[in-house]
Amino acid sequence: MVVLNVSEDIEAKIRRLRELGKASVESDVPKMAKPPVKKPPKKPRSVGSIRERERRKRILTGAAILIVIILVISVGAYVYLQNRAAEQLSQAKAKKLAEVNQYFQGEIMNSTIGQQTKQELINEINSAQSVDEVNAIDVKAAYAKAWQEYQAYLAEQKRLEYERQLNQTKQEKIKSIEMEFQPLLSMPLPDDLKKKVIDSMKSLEDQIASATTIEEVNSITTSPYLLELWRDYYYYLIDTMPTQNVILQKGDSKRIVTKTEAKSILGGIMDYGELIQYRIYKVEFVDIALVLSRDKINGAFLVPGDKIMIFAKNATNAQFKEIVNEGYVQLVLLPTEVGAISVNEAQSQTSSSSSSSSTQYTEDHTTTYTPGDTSITNGQAISDIYTNTQTATQSASASYTYTVDLTEILKAIAAGKIQASEDVKEQLRAYGWEIVDLEKESGMLVLDPNTQFLVIVRVPSIFVPDILSNQQYLYIAKVAS
Repeated sequence: MVVLNVSEDIEAKIRRLRELGKASVESDVPKMAKPPVKKPPKKPRSVGSIRERERRKRILTGAAILIVIILVISVGAYVYLQNRAAEQLSQAKAKKLAEVNQYFQGEIMNSTIGQQTKQELINEINSAQSVDEVNAIDVKAAYAKAWQEYQAYLAEQKRLEYERQLNQTKQEKIKSIEMEFQPLLSMPLPDDLKKKVIDSMKSLEDQIASATTIEEVNSITTSPYLLELWRDYYYYLIDTMPTQNVILQKGDSKRIVTKTEAKSILGGIMDYGELIQYRIYKVEFVDIALVLSRDKINGAFLVPGDKIMIFAKNATNAQFKEIVNEGYVQLVLLPTEVGAISVNEAQSQTSSSSSSSSTQYTEDHTTTYTPGDTSITNGQAISDIYTNTQTATQSASASYTYTVDLTEILKAIAAGKIQASEDVKEQLRAYGWEIVDLEKESGMLVLDPNTQFLVIVRVPSIFVPDILSNQQYLYIAKVAS
């Protein structure tokens, strides 16, 4: 079947050569108009001519066969050579493609550069017409160039990503700084201090904008600036307070301090986080009434004007907690147990009568003997007494007990029902603290320690919620002068 195809190709080529030769001859000879030629009369053919014609025909047939054989051999050699060259070209291309696949693999193929370069090499190899052309393709150089471009691409992407992260970090840092400055800017700042705060914030934002690395951005901190600015604001508040004292609060702890003490405390704080925990308030005193037992109010030995401190202890084993570090006593009222006077009165009468009568009889006999130098006396006395006595006694007694309620007396004075009310009020004043004063002078406890007293104290208003929430556990101590 292969020989048939080859012979058909040879015949097609021979026909093509004949047509090309005829065409070239016809194109080379100019066409001229020929005069009509009269056909000579046909001569009868001789035997020699017929033989000559047969001989030439055989020669031409042999020549044609020889040409065909030569053409077949030539075409066969050509086809063989062509097939061999095609096989060599195919092998060279396969080898070159394997080299391309060997180089172009791994991470470079995740990029457009690697994929595009590999495809260009494949297209160039497939379109090559000779082995030399295939061998001339430098895959290694193409890979090295693509790798450099890929590395440059990665570096550019890395640079762009870092720049994106840097810009994002800058934006977040600026937003964070503005949030940290916002609490201070929301305060009622004076104009000069407000300008200083804004300038400091802008300075930090400019530092962030000019930073070239993320580390440089993260190293920028607001603490030194805010420490100074918050301290300036606290000093401004202290200076504008109308009183000589201020209230300094940190967490649940509140204290009354002088302005100098407040500035000294705040000036000694070097940590911004600790400084902003403080709050400063104006001292506004209010009076508050407390009902406490005697043992919780300094033994009740308090007088108006005394400086006091108030503590709280809400459990048996709990620690005492300072509630108010400075307050003043306005009034102490005695309890109801002292508000009554008990009086006992007694009356008695006695009468007696007595009568007596007496009768007495006496008889005396005496005999004396003197024998020799011895004197002996013998005597006898008899006495009888008769007495009669009568006694009668009569007695009568009465006692009275009554109580004077001082509360009722005060009501009667207020209603104008008592005469000489001013004298009574003065006596009540003297009586008011007489028991307590006697206790102090005598060193003897008269009233029960659980006796309730009403104490009105003057304290800063900021302490009132703490006092009321611990009212059952309060202790008042007098500050020694």
